[in-house]
Amino acid sequence: MTSERPAVHPGWLPPEAFAALGARRALVCGAGLLVQTVRDELAAAAARYGGKVTAGAAAAGPAGPAGAAGAGAPELVLALAGAGPLPGPAAAVLAGHDPAADALGDEGFLLARRAGVTVVLADRPAGLLYGLFHLVRLGPAAFGPDRALERHRPVLRHRMLDHWDNVAVHPVMGQVERGYAGGSIFWRDGGPRRDFERVRAYGRLLAACGVNAVAVNNVNVHATEARLLTDRLGDVADLADRLRPYGIRVHLSVSFAAPVMLGGLPTADPCDEAVRDWWAAATRRVYERIPDFGGYVVKADSEGQPGPFRYGRSHADGANVLAEALAPHGGVVHWRAFVYNHRQDWRDRSTDRARAAFDHFAPLDGRFRDNVILQVKHGPIDFQPREPVSPVIAAMPGTRLAVELQATQEYTGQQRHVCYLGPWWSEILRFAPWGPGGSTVADVAAGTAYEGRPALPGTVGGGGGGLVAVSNAGDDPFWTGHPLAQANLYAFGRLAWDPGLDPLAVLDEWIDLTFTPSTTRDPRLVRRILHEVLDDSWRTYERYTAPLGVGFMVRPGHHYGPDVDGYEYTPWGTYHFADRDGVGVDRTRATGTRFTGQYPPPWSHTYESVQTCPDELLLFFHHVPYRHVLRSGVTVIQHIYDSHFAGVEQVVAMRDRWRRLARLIDARLHARVSQRLDEQLRCAQEWRDQVNAYFYRKSGVPDAHGRRIP
Repeated sequence: MTSERPAVHPGWLPPEAFAALGARRALVCGAGLLVQTVRDELAAAAARYGGKVTAGAAAAGPAGPAGAAGAGAPELVLALAGAGPLPGPAAAVLAGHDPAADALGDEGFLLARRAGVTVVLADRPAGLLYGLFHLVRLGPAAFGPDRALERHRPVLRHRMLDHWDNVAVHPVMGQVERGYAGGSIFWRDGGPRRDFERVRAYGRLLAACGVNAVAVNNVNVHATEARLLTDRLGDVADLADRLRPYGIRVHLSVSFAAPVMLGGLPTADPCDEAVRDWWAAATRRVYERIPDFGGYVVKADSEGQPGPFRYGRSHADGANVLAEALAPHGGVVHWRAFVYNHRQDWRDRSTDRARAAFDHFAPLDGRFRDNVILQVKHGPIDFQPREPVSPVIAAMPGTRLAVELQATQEYTGQQRHVCYLGPWWSEILRFAPWGPGGSTVADVAAGTAYEGRPALPGTVGGGGGGLVAVSNAGDDPFWTGHPLAQANLYAFGRLAWDPGLDPLAVLDEWIDLTFTPSTTRDPRLVRRILHEVLDDSWRTYERYTAPLGVGFMVRPGHHYGPDVDGYEYTPWGTYHFADRDGVGVDRTRATGTRFTGQYPPPWSHTYESVQTCPDELLLFFHHVPYRHVLRSGVTVIQHIYDSHFAGVEQVVAMRDRWRRLARLIDARLHARVSQRLDEQLRCAQEWRDQVNAYFYRKSGVPDAHGRRIP
């Protein structure tokens, strides 16, 4: 019996993904750390597949007629535009680009294929790195017929993962809060892991899908983690050193009370001069050690975390003192808008957790410094399987907003269930808060939502807050625990780079990179079955869990498995109000909590009316009788029965399809997914039986199809 640790899965960067690049003569022009990373990646691929990599324009070799590659000339050129004389094909590509009219920025690149030479050009080293990984996605297609000039730039500037990792093991949440993929990549038992090869490999995977920033510790900052800002800053610097070669900037979650906890001050009042000085000095020391440090992440006055309310100050006051300290160094503060009363009286129907973020933050619009990014959860509650888009996203034109998603599957199966989130995230990002055809959530995140619209006082122009996701990665050999959950991490990066991408096309990219033809028997069948398993998996999860926009029917604390009334009578909020007559939360202006009034037209009107509210959100906005008829023609109670039976049937079909891949893909990966699918089926059956039994006993209405309900 061996005690060796299983090999770490290569994710979407197996060596075979570099075969097309590694078999060719490549020229890399330019200098700097990221250019060296490009050169090293190509050199490793060339050593495996027989190609050759040279550096500098002098190594370009002769060129044939019209710039065609001659004997020994490069077949692939990756170059910084200002790196000196370029070989003929690259110079021709550059000549066709007008930088004044179409700037590439720090991360953009040009791609073209001319006369048998594939060319990637960038103004900055990060662009060259992203260009390299784009070639990896293209594979052999990058070296086919001539390709017209393409310009690639990220739509969103900030593309960040928040790790809820604890340095010291928390007695309740463990090493990683809401982590479902083992321990932390960064920390272990009170200190750094120092498995720096794993950290570097992680940064490489993130760069390959487009992520450019990582917060390395939990937003719930405990005593040990607070010290990362001061006497344990060296541990953060070590991580930054390993992530820097892949263009990943490190961010740090800090406690608002740090001046008291770490500095010995009697107060953390953001308007106190000594507090301002403390933050300025602490931040200066951070940048002395980590010159490219990204900034701070803060959770304040939320779920017990300290904040400015203690001193009678606003969230703007609190965020601005940190922003002031970061501004001279080019850093930003991500201030989370997840603020609500978690000690409410369930008897009080006027209290509505959904209203909280808007009520706290919308009145502060225009009062935050330019380097404050207000980080807003995509929905008004907490990453439930179905929620409307948060009204805060449309309410703050004078504030930079980041939209926060949850890649770690806290409420979507905890990486024990297959649940591809790309289609859901795409739906959110394409949502138009001001009505169809207008600006979208992605436009808000990009900072372009108000371009071309009448100017509003304090409107922030450009440079939006971007997209953030709570990471789903850990030290599991498969990175995400469930191997198919890797697709969510990949999809987040790609949709953050370009929210307009088709999530199923993104899934194709992930499949083709992860299950390469050289390692997979019958790639077409593998791709087809993976799509059959993953494409509709989010909606499958929704079908056997929470119906029609109801949330939080989970077991309190760990949030896995069904407990319909688990939170219904607790201080954390009330979510379904089921009684003998009906179900759902009345959030209308006419008779409910008035939450619908937080939306701009037309959605404020759409959600207000039972007749126009989308069925999938009906119970989020309305309390309706069990026999209310949906647009599908079935009643609410029948929909609950039907969807829960259908969800289980779909999981059975997933498992049957997956079994067909038993001898076509890696045996270890197949076995892990098979085990997870068995658990998913068991849990889905439990959801079906508990939810259907609960609502049958509440309503007294039998299933129209006579199926057994416990």
